[in-house]
Amino acid sequence: MRGPKCHLKRLRAPSHWMLDKLGGVFAPRPRPGPHKIRDCLPLCLILRNRLKYALNYRETHLILKQRLVKVDGKIRTDPKYPAGFMDVVTMEKSGDKLRLLYDTKGRFMLHKIDSSETGVKLCKITKRMTAAKGIPFVVTHDGRTIRYPDPNIKKHDTALIDLETGKIKEWVRFKPGCMVMTVAGSNQGRVGEVLDREKHPGSFDVVHVKDGNNNQWATRLENVFVIGSSTYQPLISLPSSKGLRMTIVQEREKKLRKQEEQLAGNVAGNQKKKTKENKPKRKHK
Repeated sequence: MRGPKCHLKRLRAPSHWMLDKLGGVFAPRPRPGPHKIRDCLPLCLILRNRLKYALNYRETHLILKQRLVKVDGKIRTDPKYPAGFMDVVTMEKSGDKLRLLYDTKGRFMLHKIDSSETGVKLCKITKRMTAAKGIPFVVTHDGRTIRYPDPNIKKHDTALIDLETGKIKEWVRFKPGCMVMTVAGSNQGRVGEVLDREKHPGSFDVVHVKDGNNNQWATRLENVFVIGSSTYQPLISLPSSKGLRMTIVQEREKKLRKQEEQLAGNVAGNQKKKTKENKPKRKHK
């Protein structure tokens, strides 16, 4: 049998990393960690491709070895460390405080947060079991094991975890009326309210969701992540789009508006330059 795979071709890298095709043969293969290979974003891509703090892989290595980057409150020095959904990335030297979320096209985005949010994180409960000697515990989506949780917490609920102590501060039940974000499938990144849950014994349960524009979609139960008890009470701050997907026509109108504003700004700048050039120069006595 062969050993573990250590390489990743650039063309086989996840599309949401948005790597250019001609940027090289290989892409950074994430280390085994709290998130799956295709559901994470390595730290070197965050520093080089997203934040533009480095020009190449070597520079990201030098930045991380200075112990300047923290993920969920812990210093990480591995350029291939897999940061994933809901992780908090902080850099004290630059003042960056970011949370990894999805945009409405299913790509990772670095959402800026306040200092009040850097100490907490939302985790989805994926398992609830009983260990040896009758000790109850739950497992979260990022691989955490928390012993002696609230007896009422069940699978698919969401816990608000204090990153300093690792304990559950608050939790939200998955039920109709709660606020969820779709984290997989063709509706990845969309935010809405749960309408109902269809149970299919022996198959996948289906959840129906409605967003703020009254658009509805259906997805598997495993693909939704509770982020609030209702649409008016999210436990974390959301991006400016609020998880509402625009249609193709709306996207086109937005691009045209942006182009018009840029053209207007360029014209105004050129006029100012011309007026300065045409001003008569004062003669010194």
